[in-house]
Amino acid sequence: MSSGAPGTLSVNKTAESPVSGSGNKRRDSLGSASSCPIFKDVGEIYSRLLDHRPVIQGEIRYFIKEFEEKRGLRELRILENLSNTVFEANDKILPKCDGIMHGNLNEILKKLQVANQMFNTWQQTEQEERQLQTEKLRAGEVQRMADWEEFTKEQHHLKTTVNEEHTKAMEHLKEQYEALEKDLPKQAL
Repeated sequence: MSSGAPGTLSVNKTAESPVSGSGNKRRDSLGSASSCPIFKDVGEIYSRLLDHRPVIQGEIRYFIKEFEEKRGLRELRILENLSNTVFEANDKILPKCDGIMHGNLNEILKKLQVANQMFNTWQQTEQEERQLQTEKLRAGEVQRMADWEEFTKEQHHLKTTVNEEHTKAMEHLKEQYEALEKDLPKQAL
C-alpha cells in the first residue's frame, strides 16, 4: 500500500502529540520539554491513553492484509460464479422449465375439459332422472288423490246404503215388534 495514493491512510506517518514537538511557540512559552518532567509525563500519558492513531493504523494494516493478501479475490470469484449460475438458469433452465410447464399445462387443460364435459353430461342425466322421478311421484300422487276421492265416494255410498238398509231393517223390526205386541195380548188369553 503506497502512502501517496489519494484516499488511503499512510501507515508510515507518525502523529506528533501537540505537547511533544519541537518548534512549537506554545511550548516555547511554557518552557522546554526537557526542563519540566511533568510535561514529559503528560505527553507520554496522552500518547498512551488518548492518541489512538497507532492502534488504528495497526487495525487498518491487519484489515488490508486479511482481505487483500490472504483471501485474494475469493469473494469476487464467488460472486462471478453466482452470476454465471443465474445467467445459465435464465438462459437454459428457465426456458426448458417453461416449455415443460406449458406442455403439461396444456395436457392437464385437455384432461380437465374432458372431465368437465363428462361431469356436465352426468349432471344433465342426473337432472333428467330426477325430473322423471318427480313426474312419476306427481303422477302417483294424482292417482292416489283420485283413488282417495273414489274411495271416499264409495265409502260415502256404502255408508248411505248401510244407513238405508239399517233404517229399513229398523222399520221392519219395528213393524215386527208392533205386530208381536198386537199378537201378544191375543196369545196371552
